[in-house]
Amino acid sequence: MTCVLIREVDGSDYMVPIILDIEASGFGKGSYPIELGIALADRTVKNYLIRPLEAWLHWDKQAEGVHGITRELLDREGREIKEICLEMNELLEGMMVYSDGWGFDSSWLSLLFYCAGMKMTFRLETLTRILSEPQMHIWDRTRQAVLQEWGVELHRAPIDARVLQETYIRTLEAVS
Repeated sequence: MTCVLIREVDGSDYMVPIILDIEASGFGKGSYPIELGIALADRTVKNYLIRPLEAWLHWDKQAEGVHGITRELLDREGREIKEICLEMNELLEGMMVYSDGWGFDSSWLSLLFYCAGMKMTFRLETLTRILSEPQMHIWDRTRQAVLQEWGVELHRAPIDARVLQETYIRTLEAVS
C-alpha cells in the first residue's frame, strides 16, 4: 500500500503519501546522502543518519552550514549503509514514496543502495506527480503557514519530510 486512506468527520476521504527527504554532503560530483527522513502514511517519521564510507570524501562546509550536520556527528552517530537499506526495504516494500527533490534524491538513494549491494523494494517518484494544479498554486503559502505554525526550520530531513507531507494534506483539503 502506498498511502493511508483518511476519512474526515465530514465523510471526505484522502490519501496520505509517504514522503522522503535527503540531506547531503553537498551538491554535484562526489556528493552523497548523509541523512534520510521518511514521513510515513500514519504521519510518524523515521530518521536515519548515515555513516559515510571511507571513500566518500566530498564535504561542503556551506551545505553543513545549512543542515547543521557535521562529519564528526555522522562518524559518531551515523548508521551503517547496509543496515539502513535493509530497514528501509522492510519498511517500504512494494510502496511508492514521493520526493520534492527527485532529481537529487533518486541519485543519492540509488548510490546508497548500490553501495549496500542491494536493490530497492520500493519506488521513488516526484511529488509533483500527485499534485493537482490548484494544489501547486497554493503550495508555497501553505508550506510557509505550516512552518510558521509549527515553529520549525527546514534542512533536517525528518522535519522537511513531515512538513512536505502536511503541506500536501492541507493543499488537498483546501482544493477539495
